[in-house]
Amino acid sequence: MSLSLSICHCSCSTCDFFFLNYFAKMLLIFNKFFLCDLDYCLFIRVAMHQYCWIRQQLREKTEKTAAPNLPLEGFDVIEEIKTQLEETCPGSKTSLWKVLTGRRDGKISIASEALANLISPFSNFNTLKKGFEKKSLTVHDLVVLSGAHTIGVGHCNLFRKRLYNFTGNGDAGPSLDAEYAAFLKTKCLNLSDNTSIVGMDRDSSLSFDNHYFKQLKLNQGLFQSDAALLTDNEAANIVEELGANSDKYFSEFAQSMKRMGAIGVLTGSSGEIRKKCNVVNS
Repeated sequence: MSLSLSICHCSCSTCDFFFLNYFAKMLLIFNKFFLCDLDYCLFIRVAMHQYCWIRQQLREKTEKTAAPNLPLEGFDVIEEIKTQLEETCPGSKTSLWKVLTGRRDGKISIASEALANLISPFSNFNTLKKGFEKKSLTVHDLVVLSGAHTIGVGHCNLFRKRLYNFTGNGDAGPSLDAEYAAFLKTKCLNLSDNTSIVGMDRDSSLSFDNHYFKQLKLNQGLFQSDAALLTDNEAANIVEELGANSDKYFSEFAQSMKRMGAIGVLTGSSGEIRKKCNVVNS
């Protein structure tokens, strides 16, 4: 059985209305606590990290506890929605949007698998390309999905070496715009700074738009993996295209998210439909 638009819609007539109503309330309550719009930030950031969250094994640390996933927030919102949904319509899954449904929850989640599957922000282009190819994603998908860095924040420990010790001689990375580097140094104060955060898309980290690509062309990508996109001709041309046309970016982002969302899914009788999102059924 494959994913479709008609599988796993809630069988209770009140479910979709309930979900929309509850989600709207949660947006009002939580939006002020997030550094970007909750509806975009929470769900895109979780989605970008979730594609290998398909297994769970209780004797080991789970993927949710892996270092790359620790900064993710908002799981309590998802858990509360799932709790209310289970009370209203037990054993169902629902979708408010026209997305392919039918995914089932896995039974194994191992932290080491997250480390193996999530690509490092220190990666060069070849590493990025190979990581995406392993998931049957293209260079085009790589560039488009990197555009998710238009919202949210980056932690200092993920880019400080580019500012202070790129080659081990106390220097800044050559692919980093000098003015942007000076700005970042006012936010990330030294090599031992582990706590500071900076908007990933300067001047536009609260909005989902194509500004990331415009900044990238100015050598103002925050992470080494951002700058790496400009080191490949094909990727650089895509950066140029998406930076010039926001409508094209929105359309392409939706398609790439759809392809990413189809990685390693469990359907049919595989896995289960969890009663609680964060634990397997007993």
